[in-house]
Amino acid sequence: MAEAALEKLVIAISSRALFNLDEEHLVFEEQGLEAYSAYQIEHEDTPLERGQAFALAKKLLALNDIVSEPFGVEIVLLSRNSADTGLRIFNSIEHYDLSITRAAFCGGESPWRYIQAFGCHLFLSSEPGDVKKALENGVAAATLVSKPLNHSSTPTIRFAFDGDAVLFSDEAEKVYKSEGLAAFTASEQAQRKEPLMGGPFKSFLSALHLLQQSIPAKDQLIRTALVTARSAPAHERVIRTLRAWD
Repeated sequence: MAEAALEKLVIAISSRALFNLDEEHLVFEEQGLEAYSAYQIEHEDTPLERGQAFALAKKLLALNDIVSEPFGVEIVLLSRNSADTGLRIFNSIEHYDLSITRAAFCGGESPWRYIQAFGCHLFLSSEPGDVKKALENGVAAATLVSKPLNHSSTPTIRFAFDGDAVLFSDEAEKVYKSEGLAAFTASEQAQRKEPLMGGPFKSFLSALHLLQQSIPAKDQLIRTALVTARSAPAHERVIRTLRAWD
């Protein structure tokens, strides 16, 4: 199934990131699983409120209107809910007209282990523990930090990447941590023409770049940035690495 989506950018989003399940989670914590299940079933026709990842998911899926197959974006839903209690989640997906068709309902288990099976390039979750597990298993993942929802109408999507140990491998960072700034600078100067190895987010960047290339120039809505503590002369190796990856 993952092979069919090789040309697509595939992003896994947890149900608690896509929708606001704080009230429901409180029922689970205070009253237990049985009460939670009953609550979800009782309210399964009531759409859930939008969560922290909702706006991003909506914008990403909208890109499918301006790109042609086999390119595009797919959102995969991962949830700790069971298929039974998860019906409310899919009803909410239908309510908001989100083109999400693939999901894994894990019955209380952490969903991170399904990320690679779905061929996902990125996992977004509000659960730091799940994100940590994904990263430990070589999957690009990020924790969504709770903040007031931004209902900006702009369709532009912006991604900012950290450099060493994120987009790139941690080979240079290890030199800095073990030998200090002077040794790091000398090492980077000596290897300035040798591309850095990829880090956990390289495959996501590659898929994102492929998506960017499939979007007509006049409709380009994806913006990327590299945020790094590197300064000259250590910048040269980064630039040459990105050139080599292009």
